[in-house]
Amino acid sequence: MDNSIVTVNPANEKIIYEHKNMSNEEVTKIVDKSRDAFREWKSDVRKRSMILLRLAEQLRKDKEHLARIASEEMGKPIKESRSEIEKCAWAVEFYSYNGDLLLNNESLNSDANKTMITFQPLGVIASIMPWNFPYWQALRFAAPSLMAGNTIVLKPASATTQCGIEIEKTILKSGAADGVFKTTIGNSKIAEMLIDSKIDGVTFTGSIEIGAKVAQRATSRLKKCVLELGGSDPFIVLDDADIEKASSGAIKGRFLNCGQSCVASKRFIVSKKIANEFIDLFVQKAEKLKVGDPLSDSTDIGPLSSMKSLDNIDSLVKDAISLGGELLTGGHRIGSVGAFYKPTVIKNVNSKMRVSKEETFGPVAPITIVEDEVEAINSANNSEFGLGGSIWTRDLDKAQKLSMEMECGIVTVNNIVASDPRVPFGGIKHSGFGRELSRYGMLEFVNVKSVRFYDKLVYEHYVE
Repeated sequence: MDNSIVTVNPANEKIIYEHKNMSNEEVTKIVDKSRDAFREWKSDVRKRSMILLRLAEQLRKDKEHLARIASEEMGKPIKESRSEIEKCAWAVEFYSYNGDLLLNNESLNSDANKTMITFQPLGVIASIMPWNFPYWQALRFAAPSLMAGNTIVLKPASATTQCGIEIEKTILKSGAADGVFKTTIGNSKIAEMLIDSKIDGVTFTGSIEIGAKVAQRATSRLKKCVLELGGSDPFIVLDDADIEKASSGAIKGRFLNCGQSCVASKRFIVSKKIANEFIDLFVQKAEKLKVGDPLSDSTDIGPLSSMKSLDNIDSLVKDAISLGGELLTGGHRIGSVGAFYKPTVIKNVNSKMRVSKEETFGPVAPITIVEDEVEAINSANNSEFGLGGSIWTRDLDKAQKLSMEMECGIVTVNNIVASDPRVPFGGIKHSGFGRELSRYGMLEFVNVKSVRFYDKLVYEHYVE
């Protein structure tokens, strides 16, 4: 195993951080500390609520510092990094205020005098997270899981290691005991060590290939896991859509975070009747986006996260053009330093192209024109992914019907898909399994325990 990992600023290709890989012994000590902290942490829901409330305050207090680190490590425009911190604070507040209510005991009728269902934390949960939303991905899981009484050991992406370190520091400053939230440092071998250690569950966000390996390793050790493996979300624009709003939504949905989001709009499926009008507006707005220094408040799109990502996006574009795609704007790198790529729109996209089949993690918008809503839904469902999707139409009854036909975990009508602490988040098919956020996310890593009280022996219906 290499002795260290380096973080490279994708805007200027300079090394900004270097971290030593942890040893197996160090990972074991961290997990043991987290297990020790769990014994006290699980016992006092009021204390957990107050610490999470202070965490929300601390996130806002340190927003500028935290945002700058994210922008330097992975290239996110600083205004988006600030928004990410604000969203984290919102989620933490939500669970601080509502967590105990979401975990209230339930009562039901049975042959017992009293039957109740309780929800108790599992223990230490390993959180293996990506680089694209280095704070949000970690805290959208951590907030409900911590409130439920679990403790957490985070393995951040190597590219955003410092962000992971800062999360632990911020939680400590909020009054949590050392061990309630710990961050491990290193490459993928650290994640393997973590799964093999004395943890009680694993949550992973990332690629299909790595997610499958995480699930296999976790389940072979009888550990619960949740996988969020990204998507290729369809953005359907029907005949009766508000084209102005739809085109603005398409810009936000495709180019936020340089297109590097699991729920980014990645396949634009547009009705033939309004295709020209929509595409003209979409291209005009895409060409107005400012690509540049992520630390500048005027920047709309920063660099991709790495030169490797830049090369992959460029290869996807070249593949589409070679198979008949019509390049409407963009399609090339910007400058000779940094992983900058011009916002790109491609027309006449078909199912043979990689942009239709793979998760396009970058500022590239592929457009497919369809005859009607039946073809639109068929095209939307023709994917191995099933995370999210959006429908743009003025007919809400029709939208509700079509939303039931879409094969995904999240559908948004007349807006882009976005995570929300109040709403379940997750997908089907190769987008993973399990849910984050809302009450359903909290319940992924608790013991759902049934307790029955009798004042006499009852053996009716007894089999096992």
